[in-house]
Amino acid sequence: MVQLDYAARLASLRSTLADVLSVVGVDDLRARIADLSAQASVPDLWDDPDAAQKVTSALSHAQSELARIIAVQRRLDDLEVLVELVNAEDDEQQAQYAAEAESELAAVQASVGELEVQTLLNGEYDARPAVVTIRAGAGGVDAADFAEMLLRMYLRWAEQHRYAVTVMDTSYAEEAGIKSATIEVDAPYAFGTLSVEAGTHRLVRMSPFNSAGKRQTSFAAVEVIPLLEESGEIEVPESDIRIDVFRSSGPGGQSVNTTDSAVRITHLPTGIVVSMQNEKSQIQNRAAAMRVLQSRLLIQRREEEAAKKKELAGTITASWGDQIRSYVLAPYQMVKDLRTEHEVNNPSAVFDGDLDGFLSAGIRWRKRSAV
Repeated sequence: MVQLDYAARLASLRSTLADVLSVVGVDDLRARIADLSAQASVPDLWDDPDAAQKVTSALSHAQSELARIIAVQRRLDDLEVLVELVNAEDDEQQAQYAAEAESELAAVQASVGELEVQTLLNGEYDARPAVVTIRAGAGGVDAADFAEMLLRMYLRWAEQHRYAVTVMDTSYAEEAGIKSATIEVDAPYAFGTLSVEAGTHRLVRMSPFNSAGKRQTSFAAVEVIPLLEESGEIEVPESDIRIDVFRSSGPGGQSVNTTDSAVRITHLPTGIVVSMQNEKSQIQNRAAAMRVLQSRLLIQRREEEAAKKKELAGTITASWGDQIRSYVLAPYQMVKDLRTEHEVNNPSAVFDGDLDGFLSAGIRWRKRSAV
């Protein structure tokens, strides 16, 4: 009987997980959950719906993070037991269960790796929910179709991780695809994770919209900002904005195309435009749009301050290029990140939401580049 020797790999996983837990601070996380649970149990909590929403959302995020850590710890414990059981079997049964042990080891390694990457997300806004906007770029109808493919990709990724995701606004193109779309991903560290997706994405394929069947290159831009809590840090005077109301567009549904509930806010000094049509109420859409506008203005101000500091220091080269990733469907199959060199040869899986490899590589790359 051949003994399966996973001792070194299991010890390495234990060591990595211990490092992760020390950074996360599990005791502090449990204390935070206890405090938030106490706040959530106050009888008059929902007398202030906005405050109640913040408490329950924070509690849900903290509980989700702790549950994820506990699940990984249990899987690692179970894996060690599984390896011992496999080694105790005879040759025939050992061969039967060895593949299961190897598969579970790979899965636990991936889960520990994801937790390890999360410890790198220590930026000011990394723990916040994310607002992702996809816009069609150069490439005509193909670009609009590509933008819709990216929208589906991010939605599938969020769904696979069971993250709450909301389509806040969609502007449909005339022939196919979308001009733009905005989604909110409400999950722990959503902004820190998805922020590495910001930039220009390129698609190369045989165009389904070209009668000659020629290869077409098209582009789409992805913007990622954190959804910040309402605060007085960014004041937006009424004189600085123009508010337009209109009827929601797109596929039908209750209250769609029946009332002027959609809201578009234009920030006149900067030209920033935010549209919201997810909610049925014009008041709710206006509040959501103002929140996103304030987030964008705050991030813009921080970026301008950082750029000024770099200029004064004599460093003017940006660390992130505009074109970050290429999706090639013809003449070969490949998706490659141009910053990290991470690539896969299965574009279909990527467009179906298999993004974790790119996200992890991007977060690690950004951390190395910041040193």
